[in-house]
Amino acid sequence: MTQTLKIDFVSDVVCPWCVVGLGGLEGALARVRADGIDAEITFRPFLLNPDMAPEGETIGAHIARKYGSTPEQSAASRQLIHDKAAEVGFTMNTGPDSRIWNTFDCHRLLHWAGETAPDKQGALKKALFETHFTGGRNLTDPEVLADAAATAGLDRAAAAAVLADGRYAEAVRAEAALWMSRGINSVPAVVIEGKYLISGGQPAAVFEEGLRKIAADRAAAEAAG
Repeated sequence: MTQTLKIDFVSDVVCPWCVVGLGGLEGALARVRADGIDAEITFRPFLLNPDMAPEGETIGAHIARKYGSTPEQSAASRQLIHDKAAEVGFTMNTGPDSRIWNTFDCHRLLHWAGETAPDKQGALKKALFETHFTGGRNLTDPEVLADAAATAGLDRAAAAAVLADGRYAEAVRAEAALWMSRGINSVPAVVIEGKYLISGGQPAAVFEEGLRKIAADRAAAEAAG
């Protein structure tokens, strides 16, 4: 019998380590499914730049302002992330002049997908990652976001309507605040069964070890009654 673990993947669309972490988690799941362990993943909002202006900011300027990094330090970090992303099959094309965005509308769209087509929420998350990191497109542009929804197999017109009417704004704010109140202050944060936390862009082996242990502990608890 398959054990299905509930996973909340708390992340932001402009978080490069979230791409790496998702790739690692999916790699782990591919390994453990043969042993009867699966997962139901729900993507939860985290807003890295909630106050960023609509025009965004270049990555170079953003990293220098936020972390005090030199251009050389920023370039080395970016290359490391690009290499880690490539290891999980994801192409990043970012450079110092690429822009980072306010992702609030992305999270509204992800919330909509989670409510109306949960089987496509993961595909939308990946489409948004690709839109930003691979395509370098504007994540505050409703047309760009509607394109991502269509790429994920969602109804483009319905997505455009959600973006236009401000739907789910309060739900996203409340959910983001909820995860912060639970102590999530960096992402990715992978919360399993509501109580186990694996933080950061971990490799598949780390996620695999965690998933196997959690599944074994749950099976033992259920057997004990």
